[in-house]
Amino acid sequence: MTTAAAYAITAPDGSFEKVSIERRDLGPHDVLIDIKYAGICHSDIHTARNEWHGTSYPCVPGHEIAGLVAGVGSAVQKFKIGDRVGVGCLVNSCGKCGPCLADEEQYCLNGPIWTYNNPVEESVQVGGITFGGYSTEIVVTEQFVLSIPEGIGLDVAAPLLCAGATLYSPLRHWEAGPGKQVAIIGMGGLGHVGVKIAAAMGAEVTVLSQSLRKREDGLRLGASHYHATSDRQTFRELRGRFDLIVNTVSADLPIDDYLKLLSLNGTMVLLGLPDAALTVRANTLATRRRALAGSMIAGIAQTQEMLNFCAAHGIGAEIEVISADEIDGAYDRVMASDVQYRFVIDVATM
Repeated sequence: MTTAAAYAITAPDGSFEKVSIERRDLGPHDVLIDIKYAGICHSDIHTARNEWHGTSYPCVPGHEIAGLVAGVGSAVQKFKIGDRVGVGCLVNSCGKCGPCLADEEQYCLNGPIWTYNNPVEESVQVGGITFGGYSTEIVVTEQFVLSIPEGIGLDVAAPLLCAGATLYSPLRHWEAGPGKQVAIIGMGGLGHVGVKIAAAMGAEVTVLSQSLRKREDGLRLGASHYHATSDRQTFRELRGRFDLIVNTVSADLPIDDYLKLLSLNGTMVLLGLPDAALTVRANTLATRRRALAGSMIAGIAQTQEMLNFCAAHGIGAEIEVISADEIDGAYDRVMASDVQYRFVIDVATM
């Protein structure tokens, strides 16, 4: 076993504390990663505070992990010591079902193994629950380790392991590109990455945000247009405009109003998870053959494709680097929308 420093929370209303955790010994196909940076995702906050229920404590969150290979198992072929690598939301899957065989491990029919707060055998993680990236080291099977190209700094690459994958997958699946009108709802931790990627794919990008407060940033990052959804004129002006709308926010929105912004055969993709049930008129979908869909992160192959794409186009997340003892304050700031645009923990401060 390897002992690693980590930051854990022990109760929904608790604070993060420095602890020691045990990582498993290297198996033949395992990679030991010296973590350099760990991004803070909104999912971390939901889990740490048990807002989705089912959190096991102590909880060590973090599924936006960037670092260097510190050790490899005897059968590892893709990585060597010193390689720049990352780990996202997944650390294993069954490898046998249809989605897994189609490189869509995130939809594993037998349940993917999440990077943290996932029950596992003691041989996988001491304590029987996976611990994430708020730690100095992690051991992951080779198949679920990503290569981070030299064109991206490890700090700005970390959030791409979740945010980048989450946006890249629907943009690629619904073929964002030249000649396509794409709208991104929300200009936050997810949305700003979506703007960069969609613009790099060649689409004409519009940001739909509650206000114009971040308009300058949106245009700088690649959007051609920026509209405030608090202004009802926006919905009249943009009616029937978009081939694809990607909703990155979890707020309860008037979905039917947004669906009317789609053109013939347009699709609206939901990434956020609002609490309330959605209200959609069948007529809104039927009269323009519109579709409402969802998407969840990306498989390992597509996540690697995303990293390669981002490196080729100079894309990284917009970040604020914090020390490990600032995690609690960072959580509060995320909830107050007081970050532009992702917090990243400097693991050296652990």
